[in-house]
Parts: sequence; C-alpha cells; structure tokens
Amino acid sequence: MEWKFGKPDSPNWPKDDSGEPVAPVYLKHISGGPLDLEVAINLLQAYGIPHVSEYPNNGQFGKLILGHPPSGMEIFVPETMLEEAQNILSATPVEDED
Repeated sequence: MEWKFGKPDSPNWPKDDSGEPVAPVYLKHISGGPLDLEVAINLLQAYGIPHVSEYPNNGQFGKLILGHPPSGMEIFVPETMLEEAQNILSATPVEDED
C-alpha cells in the first residue's frame, strides 16, 4: 500500500458484474459519544464490511473542535452487504458462562 494525502482507497469495496463499485446505501445514524462511533466502525471493520461516513449538520467542524461530531455520524455500506451490516450492529452480546 502506498502512502498519500487524501482519502484512503477502499480496496475491499465490492464491485458489480460490470466492474463498477456497488452503490452505497444508508445503514444507520450513530449518535452519542466518540466511543459509540468507534465501536460501530470497528465492528464493521472487524467483519470486513467497508463503510463511508458522513457527519451531518456541520459535524465535521464539531469533530475538529471537540474531537467528535456532536450531531453524530451517518454510516453507509455497500448495497450488497446491508443486511449483514444491520445484523452485526443490532446483535446482542452473549456472555460466556465460563
């Protein structure tokens, strides 16, 4: 991987039969503190689901000043991975009895 300025390329974003990237679709609005945002993003990354994030209502400015966007974050995923991403973010943790 080559280092460069700008947004990182997402090599694992799926492509359709014609070789074009699959369209992103809205997954979820994550509000709350920085930990809530990081947990959601890290869960998707752990399961190999690429995402695109957007900060609504000048959230990018809030992220710059406060360190996290006060209005939350919108997450988009590939259309073909939407159901899997929804299942991952809505799953209930199971505690091991041992």
